[in-house]
Amino acid sequence: MKNQVYWKFGKILQRDGWSDEQFITTDSTGVITNISKRLECDVDHKVNGMLIPGFQNAHSHSFQYAMAGLAECIGQGKEHDDFWSWRESMYHLALKINPEQLQVLATQLYSEMLDHGITQVAEFHYLHHDKDGKQFQNLAEMGERLIAAASAVGMGITLIPIFYSKGGFGRGPGPEQRRFICATVNDYKKLCEVSQLSCAHYKRAKLGLGVHSLRAASEDQIRDIVDMNTDGRPIHLHIAEQQKEVTDCLEYYSKRPVRWLIDNFDVNSNFHLVHATHMDTSEVNQLAATGAGVVLCPSTEGNLGDGLFPLKTFAEAGGSYSIGSDSHIGLSPLEELRWLDYGQRLIEKKRNILCRDQGLESGELLFHQTYKTGTRAMGKTGTENYFEVGSELTGVVIKDELPLLQATSSKKILSTLIYSYGKEALKGTLVAGAWHNSVETAAFKNLLGELKNRF
Repeated sequence: MKNQVYWKFGKILQRDGWSDEQFITTDSTGVITNISKRLECDVDHKVNGMLIPGFQNAHSHSFQYAMAGLAECIGQGKEHDDFWSWRESMYHLALKINPEQLQVLATQLYSEMLDHGITQVAEFHYLHHDKDGKQFQNLAEMGERLIAAASAVGMGITLIPIFYSKGGFGRGPGPEQRRFICATVNDYKKLCEVSQLSCAHYKRAKLGLGVHSLRAASEDQIRDIVDMNTDGRPIHLHIAEQQKEVTDCLEYYSKRPVRWLIDNFDVNSNFHLVHATHMDTSEVNQLAATGAGVVLCPSTEGNLGDGLFPLKTFAEAGGSYSIGSDSHIGLSPLEELRWLDYGQRLIEKKRNILCRDQGLESGELLFHQTYKTGTRAMGKTGTENYFEVGSELTGVVIKDELPLLQATSSKKILSTLIYSYGKEALKGTLVAGAWHNSVETAAFKNLLGELKNRF
């Protein structure tokens, strides 16, 4: 194998902006050894396109991809449909999937994520046990299948085993939740220990910590899990996604969810709160001040009727946010970014409301902010530049022949991409100096036939 591989790109996006016509040299493993404006030898790969870092998907429930587009009618005998009725369909699916099926499903999903330019995913994983709720001989069996799926396609994965012990505030779990449950925090610790060993077998895998939600664990259990975090891992938590959760939390703790969390824990930059849709203004400002990240999933939040996160107020208070595809009703990070902004425009009935700096493009703001916070949500250390010596050549190439980009200034490229294009704008995704190739779909089609849920 050749020791050095030479690449030429039309443009490269770095943290401080675009650089024209850049040459990147990698070693045989795809690690960058040099970046320069000149090259004294022949180029191996001349790429007519613009290289940007891969998108960070900070919230994923892989198994839910099998039900994307299915729960879109009101059930017989019901007057309305909402998150809680959708959850019944999700539970039904969760009780069907075995380890082999989860691996096939996740392999297909992660391959499609890479097709859309996503190169790192945080897997919010709570499908721990078998269909009867019993532990597998390998405690991390299901998580290990997710890591194997990521490895098969080259996806970076942060596996977040989720602690889940209750069915609601002060209530035990229901039978439909039996696959999710860790009876004690000690059981969860053992799960994390085995999961860490599984991560060690794949160089692009990391381990985080997580609690499903305030309603799924007691205060003492949450505290014990937070105290486990002695090495700065990301901690992920659903919170305040639905108004009912806020009402139930007020009844049980006499405080709104986000305020209760901040008042009782040292919420800091290790925390990544998923959705956090329903906050009052003081909660928004308090949360922004903690340095915690919020993970927003506009396509899923819209599909479930969650509501709209108060992003304008949160951003003005200096809050940090990332994006995720959650239930995978949509897989395009460009769509997530677009609707993250459009939701706020529809609330305010104004344009470009997230840009406090009049010289800043909305697309620049959204891309750089969500990448920065998304990287932190993965438990990865931010680098000085998006592409630098010592890191793998992993990123997304944007077609430079796109009609709207033919005469677009560098400053407006990201806005044109986010607001005007989708997957069709992508030439391809690079993982460690190799082009990603979509996986075959035969096994996935067979899986859907086995599940018999798409009728």
